[in-house]
Order: sequence, then structure tokens, then C-alpha cells
Amino acid sequence: MARRSPPRNGVGGHDFDSKKKRKVEEIYQALNSDPIDVAALRRMAISEGGLLTDEIRCKVWPKLLSVNTDDLPPLPAGKELREDNKDYQQVLLDVQRSLRRFPPGMPDDQREGLQEELIDIILHVLKRNPQLHYYQGYHDIVVTFLLVVGDRLATALVEKLSTHHLRDFMDPTMDNTKHILNYLMPIIDQVNPEVHDFMQSAEVGTIFALSWLITWFGHVLSDFRHVVRLYDFFLACHPLMPIYFAAVIVLYREQEVLDCECDMASVHHLLSQIPQDLPYERLISKAGDLFVQFPPSELAREAAQQQAERTAASTFKDFELASVQQRPDTVLKQRFRERLRVEERTKSILTKPRTNRFVKLAVMGLTVALGAAALAVVKSALEWAPKFELQIFP
Repeated sequence: MARRSPPRNGVGGHDFDSKKKRKVEEIYQALNSDPIDVAALRRMAISEGGLLTDEIRCKVWPKLLSVNTDDLPPLPAGKELREDNKDYQQVLLDVQRSLRRFPPGMPDDQREGLQEELIDIILHVLKRNPQLHYYQGYHDIVVTFLLVVGDRLATALVEKLSTHHLRDFMDPTMDNTKHILNYLMPIIDQVNPEVHDFMQSAEVGTIFALSWLITWFGHVLSDFRHVVRLYDFFLACHPLMPIYFAAVIVLYREQEVLDCECDMASVHHLLSQIPQDLPYERLISKAGDLFVQFPPSELAREAAQQQAERTAASTFKDFELASVQQRPDTVLKQRFRERLRVEERTKSILTKPRTNRFVKLAVMGLTVALGAAALAVVKSALEWAPKFELQIFP
């Protein structure tokens, strides 16, 4: 049974202003179109306020994931799922530790029942898709769907999400997850080279953003309203949008980062503690704008370079220089010079499209909320979503 949407989880029914009422009408108009206007639903999910209520999410999330709600498979009994299941013990431990993901004040028996459903959903998806590998944090995503749409629909949505958006996180190794994280620093570098270089000097890496990425921020945000608002956004967009949102959070905290001690421990500690009072709508809008300005295809080369610079072979020269007692800042400057030479080689490829994109955005004066950026983000999602078998990375 889907949970009714209380005011803490969306906009209360009696508090709708005319703008929100109009948005609800537009959402239902898109749902009632023949065929359903999925592009309009994606725009509604991206624009300010997202899908507003859990009742609407129950109707729209399946459309964003191309799940047929008229043909949902029955759930098997929990006992047969748990017998001789290699993941059961780890899933059980993670679910038992997930108390804070349930609404405050929920009766224990109701919460325990939902935790049992959560275990069954996870094991069901894994059993039906043996190519998928469970990871810690997966339950944080599944519980969000369970609380919004109920167990049966959540199972279908999570299975589609796991075989597409989350597929790279569920590989036997973390190689593809690391590759996605490698997009973080190039995005930051495009917007604020000073923050990028400071983080590089601190050698903080990107591991602070791992839990953000693999749980779609469900593990690190305490207010469920913010979690489901982000899920509206991510479900409507390209699978790499969460890494753009992670970059926007870092950029928003620019001054805090630059005021921090320039060492790995200090910067990692700062960035690991995500603020709970972020201006989510503004950051969502900014993430959408950055996706349009610096799409993954333009950042792929730099992301690959990030990976190359972390290999043993590429860092051996740093070790050699340090071993002859050169100053660390000399080593760092030399690495930056090498990096600049790489950037110069790719400048002719990257500059022209970026300039054109900035000109178009400046002339039209539109933001992701309702204008060209939203259309571009939706277009990229629509190009990706119906095919589903396409690779995320070039």
C-alpha cells in the first residue's frame, strides 16, 4: 500500500498556490494524453518543486522508467528468497541499520514490516538479475521507492533502475563507479579552477562523494522531502546527473573549501559533512545548466585523464622527484604544467562547442527550470531512456 503524502513529504493539499495548482493540472494533462506525454512529465519533474506529492510520484515515476503498471509480477514469498542466498546476511545487516530512513514516530511493528519488505525487494531483484551485485548503500535507494510507492510497484521500478541507471554500481568491481566519480573534478574545473586546484593540492580525491552517488544522496540527507525531490530530478535526467549535482554542492561551498586547511584530512572531513539546509531548487537548476554547458561527451577525455593520473605508472614520476628531495610544490607545479599541455591539445576540440553553448544560453536568457536547458536535459534523457541498452560512456 503506497504511503499517503503528508505535508513533510511534499506540498500539503490546502497550501497549493495557483502556480502549484497549475502544475498539477499540467501533470495530469500529460498523464491523460494519448500517448502519454513523457517529455512533459520529465519537464515537470525537473522544474521547481518537482512532482510535488507522493500520490503524483506513484503515477509519474513508472512513466519515467517505462514500467507498465498494468502488468506487475506478483512478489514471491520471502522464505524462498532468503534460503541459500549469498547476499541475505549483508542485506539483513544493512536494513537493520537503516532505522533513520523511516519516518520519525512510525510504530515499531509498521517499520519492522517495511524492513521485511525492503529485504524481499532487494533479494527479488538480485535473484531475477544474477548479473547484478549487491553493494552497501543500495538499500538506501530501494527504501525510498518502498516508502513512496509501496512494495509491489517499488519492486518493478527498482528492477528497471538497477538494470539501467544503477547498472555501473552493481558490477563485480568498482571500476565503472570510479570512472563516474572521475567526472566530478573536470566539472568543478570548468566552473571554478581555483577550487579545483585547491582540492588537487590537498589530494582529497573524490571518495567523499561516493555515498552521495551510489545512494542518490538518500544516505546523507535527513529530510525525506529533499531526497524525493532529488529522485524526481534524477529519474527525469541522464544517468550521470547525480555527479553534476555533487559538483554543484562542492561549488556552492566554495568559500568553506578555500578557507579550509589545504590537506587531505581537513578537506575530506569538510566535504563529507553535507549541509542539510542546501538551496535545493537553486542547485538543481545549476546542475541542469552545467549538464547543458559541459555534457558528458565533452568531459569524457578529462575524466579518463583523471583515471590515468591515478595509476601507479603515471604517479611514479612524482615518486622519483620526491625521492630526490624536491619541494612538494615543485612536483605539484610540474604535474599542473603537464596537465595544461594535455588541455592545450584538446582545446581545439572543446572550446568551439562550449562557446556556442554559452552564447545560446546568454542570448535566450533561459534556465533549467522552464527553458532551453530543461528541454536539453529532457532531450538527453529521452534519447537515452527508451533505448536503455546504450552505454553511458563513450
